[in-house]
Amino acid sequence: MTAGPRNLITDVPGLKVGNATDPDLKSGATVLVPDEAAVASVAIQGGAPGTREIALLEPEQTVEKIDAVVLAGGSAFGLDAGAGVQGRLAELGYGFQVGPVRVPIVPTAILFDLLNGGDKSWGQDTPYRDLGRSALDSIGREFSLGSVGAGTGATTANLKGGLGSASHVLENGVTVGAIVAVNALGRATVGDSAHFWAAPFEFANEFGGLGPAHPLPGDAIAVRTKLDALKSGANTTIAAVATDAILTKGEAKRLAVMAHDGLARALWPAHTPLDGDLVFAMSTGQRKLENGLEDMVRLGAAAASCLARAIARGVYHAAPADGDPVPTWRERYAS
Repeated sequence: MTAGPRNLITDVPGLKVGNATDPDLKSGATVLVPDEAAVASVAIQGGAPGTREIALLEPEQTVEKIDAVVLAGGSAFGLDAGAGVQGRLAELGYGFQVGPVRVPIVPTAILFDLLNGGDKSWGQDTPYRDLGRSALDSIGREFSLGSVGAGTGATTANLKGGLGSASHVLENGVTVGAIVAVNALGRATVGDSAHFWAAPFEFANEFGGLGPAHPLPGDAIAVRTKLDALKSGANTTIAAVATDAILTKGEAKRLAVMAHDGLARALWPAHTPLDGDLVFAMSTGQRKLENGLEDMVRLGAAAASCLARAIARGVYHAAPADGDPVPTWRERYAS
C-alpha cells in the first residue's frame, strides 16, 4: 500500500483544490476543480443533507460531467458558496454548452457550523458567495489540512473537526483520493481515548501512529453525540472521492456508495437522522480499468480506506481558536 506524493486528493492527476477561510466567522469553503469537466455522481446516507445541484448527478440524468464540487460551512446559507464558484467559472468560460450559453455545473454540499462560537451576524447578505470565489481563485495542487476551508469551524461530539485528505496508488497504477470536512454528530476517536476508529487504515503515522485501541475502552461503543450538549442539528460529514480511472456515471455512483464504508469505519455513530453525510465521486478519466468489476471492487475499497484516513487526518490537524466549544485532538492528547 502506498499513498501518493502529497497524500492529498490532488495526487489524482487533473485535480486542484482551493480553500477560503474566515477565522472570525469560524467557517469557510473548499472547492475541488478538475482540469477538464469530470464524470461525477453522489451518494447521500445521512438524514439531514443540505445540497445544491445534486439530482443531476444520478446516472439516469442528462448532464454527464461537472465543472467543480463545493464543500462549505454555514448550513443552508453556505449554499451561496456554490453560486460564487459558478459565477466565477462562468467568467472564465467554463460550463455545460447550451447553444451560445455556458452554464457551469457546480454541485455543492454544506455542513452546520452556526453554533461554533464564530461571528455569524452577517446581516442580509451572507459571506459565502465571496468565500466560494476566493476558494476558486486559490486552487492548486497543495493545500493545508485541519481548520481551513469548509473544515474551519467543524466539530465532532468530543473534539474539533476539520478538513482532511488522503490518497492511495493502487497496484495497477490507478490513483484514488479523498477530501472531507468532518463535522460529525458522533466521534472520530474510540471512546474518550486518543485512538482513531480509522487506525487500521493508517499509512506511515499520518494521524499519530497510535494504532488501534487495545484493549477497547469501556465506553468505545457508547453513543456519545453532540446531543449530549444540546446541539441538535450541528452536524454533517461532507466528502468527495476522486480517481483518474475512466468511469461511467453509474460506476461513479457505485464508487460513492462504497466510499461511505470509510465514513462508517471512521466515525461512531454515522449516517444518523441528524447528519447530512454525503460523498461525491469524480473521475478525471485518464486510466482504463483493465479488469472490469474486479478493478472496481479494489477501487471502491481504496476509496473507502482513503476517506477513513482523511477523516482522521482532518481531526488530527485541527487547530485551536478562541471560543471553540470543544478542544482539538492535539490539545487533549498530544502530550
